[in-house]
Amino acid sequence: MNLVIVRDATYSYDQLKPIFFEMIEKLVGGKIKPGGSVLIKPNMLSAAHPEDAVLTHAQVIRAAVEYVLYKGARAQVSDSPAIGSFERILKQNGTTDALQGLDVTCVPFKDTQEVDIGKPYGRIEIARDAMEADVIINLPKLKTHSQMLLTLAVKNMFGCIIGFKKSQWHMRAGVDTVAFARLLISIHQAVKPTVSILDGILALEGEGPGKRGRPRKVGVLMGSDNSFALDSTVCKMIGVPYENSPLLKIAHDDQLIPSFEIDGVLPQVRNFQLPGAGQLVFGPVVLQNFLRRHTLALPVCDQPLCKLCSKCWTICPAGAIKESAKEIEFDYGRCIRCYCCIEICPYGALHSKETLGGKLMRKLVDKFS
Repeated sequence: MNLVIVRDATYSYDQLKPIFFEMIEKLVGGKIKPGGSVLIKPNMLSAAHPEDAVLTHAQVIRAAVEYVLYKGARAQVSDSPAIGSFERILKQNGTTDALQGLDVTCVPFKDTQEVDIGKPYGRIEIARDAMEADVIINLPKLKTHSQMLLTLAVKNMFGCIIGFKKSQWHMRAGVDTVAFARLLISIHQAVKPTVSILDGILALEGEGPGKRGRPRKVGVLMGSDNSFALDSTVCKMIGVPYENSPLLKIAHDDQLIPSFEIDGVLPQVRNFQLPGAGQLVFGPVVLQNFLRRHTLALPVCDQPLCKLCSKCWTICPAGAIKESAKEIEFDYGRCIRCYCCIEICPYGALHSKETLGGKLMRKLVDKFS
């Protein structure tokens, strides 16, 4: 039976290190062999400070590296950020300083190999380092996500898709949240991380997963040898039914969530703020795309906060943001509601706004639920 370990934790390294070592040893310690290659995959979305709660904390990454070295294996820390320099992200997050003096390789994903992830996607390009590592330690962050509700262990493997190819896959899935959730699950199943240890010490609620979200102290480190079990446990902790998560609903329907035991006391985190309304999976299958397009929240801009830095229109997979000398403009007819722009805005200027159709749909759902 699979196991989910829950421990109270802080970023004080003297306290964090023994907790991390105990968890990972119990979960997969025997799988890390002397001389083996171990890929450590944190969440490195874009440049942010530790107090922003956007990235996996540097001390959690340090604990993973030190454990790998303790086992006599080779440690590599890698990710493919949505935008910006990997080296700058590591420095601003404090990871460069935290890993100073340790025998570890820190490089962004570069090379890819084609991997068949099954229908309907077929062969796609995934980071070669992820496919060739002997062991993968997945280090997700507990964050909300404007499109997928939450970004946890399963979704963190999307970082094995390199650079702007992420945007291309967003475009292929379009406004279909279910299609994108199935893609995320297929990528996770192809990469198959050996263990996932989630940084829930300082979480991100509200309009995550970027700087529009709000940091919230939760104080937990949570690990499992099964990402679906881990993500399900997080939902239970914050009081979110699995049906509200497009990814976990599919995982449940496809019987991917195993039976598991919880080792530790699972706290009850009340009033955890989720992204704006309109993220429900609803309606007949033939109407879902139409309903999503007219009921899902729209990305909007707080113009006084916007610095016209170009990152949003550069990353937008649909080309739905117009470059302007005065203020950005959205073409909502082209917008696919992926919220990539909200994710990467370095100033927190972008957020989602509920549509009239979304308000009406929410009232109907509330009335008949």
